Amino acid sequence: MSRRIEPYNHQEKPILVVISGPSGVGKDMAIARLKEMGYPFHFVVTATTRPQRPTEINGVDYIFVSTGEFAEMIEQGELLEYAVVYGDYKGIPKAQVRQALTSGKDVIMRIDVQGAATIRRLVPEAVLIYISAESEEALVNRLRQRKTEPEDQLKMRIATARQELKRLDLFDYVVINADDKLDETCHKIAAIITAEKCRVEQREINL
Repeated sequence: MSRRIEPYNHQEKPILVVISGPSGVGKDMAIARLKEMGYPFHFVVTATTRPQRPTEINGVDYIFVSTGEFAEMIEQGELLEYAVVYGDYKGIPKAQVRQALTSGKDVIMRIDVQGAATIRRLVPEAVLIYISAESEEALVNRLRQRKTEPEDQLKMRIATARQELKRLDLFDYVVINADDKLDETCHKIAAIITAEKCRVEQREINL
């Protein structure tokens, strides 16, 4: 006998959303634009040992820490997940996620595909969204235009992107972030979140 559904009693629960995809695809730009659009999501600030770029703000774009400080965070169990990405450590502060979910806010975290796989294992209720460029050529052009890596590192990022595409079945959704279509990308991400919160059987998140 199936359980009787009572729509008047449906209560939306906060959800955990992972935004992932290759370097240069526009994950940071999409999150920044979502903030500008005023969506009431909590955007997790990732901790990293990567050097801070001139345009980045500590505590806003990333939490920049030393390798020793990152090691302490691991030892204290302060990270939901962490990984080595192109020689630098990146991790998701666990307290940020718990506090936001407890307050009823949807949480968006930006992590690489390796980290997304970890979240899928630890938090199967999470919604995983893969952001892609419209083509490999478009992705390569974006990486070259930002001029943040020497040629050998650029080749490594392209090779990594090709391998990450083989993990696409790990994700629930794929969104194409085409050139000059950033707002459209953000609207799609917001629509996915809205749809997930309207599920009849919305999944409870346990961290």
